[in-house]
Amino acid sequence: MKSAFPLFLFLFLFLLAGCVSAPVPEVPVARDPLTPEQRVAAIHAAAGADDRELAVQPLRDPRIEDLRETAQQARAVRDFAAAADALNQALLLVPEDPAVLQERAEVALLQGDYARADTLAQRAFQLGSQVGPLCRQHWETVRQVRQHELAVQPPLPARHAPEDAAQHTARAATAQAAIAEAESRRDACTVPVIERM
Repeated sequence: MKSAFPLFLFLFLFLLAGCVSAPVPEVPVARDPLTPEQRVAAIHAAAGADDRELAVQPLRDPRIEDLRETAQQARAVRDFAAAADALNQALLLVPEDPAVLQERAEVALLQGDYARADTLAQRAFQLGSQVGPLCRQHWETVRQVRQHELAVQPPLPARHAPEDAAQHTARAATAQAAIAEAESRRDACTVPVIERM
């Protein structure tokens, strides 16, 4: 007479195999196609280089200029923490300087702190000139943040409910509208040059 043990072992393994679930498919991670450096380059490009446009520059305290120069040197060697520290010190001395706020926003973006970059750029706009190159930089910073947010929005999983698809579409539409608004605000910063005769 044969032992029932091999049959029992077979049934046990068969039942155990049925308990194993299918692997959960990985949700693809959304990646920003642009680097922070590329986004900052777009911000600088938005300022433009039209010498005929009025650009108001306040008189600066030499201490602030030294700190801004220190930050610029740190950015050049990609030491964004040192750049942030120098600009934070400058902001302790002149907390409402739109140019320093804008530079700090750009460093925040380079550090990957998009929320802070957005907040600083909008604060700089509120305090500064509502027209000109610096104004365009503020709104281009906001636009770059919004584009980043859209780029890293999680993709819709392959298996999803209809309401998930609707929410995903709504989030994308909201992000697109925010980008369009920032573009409009940036473009409104440009004042046509008055030709003198």
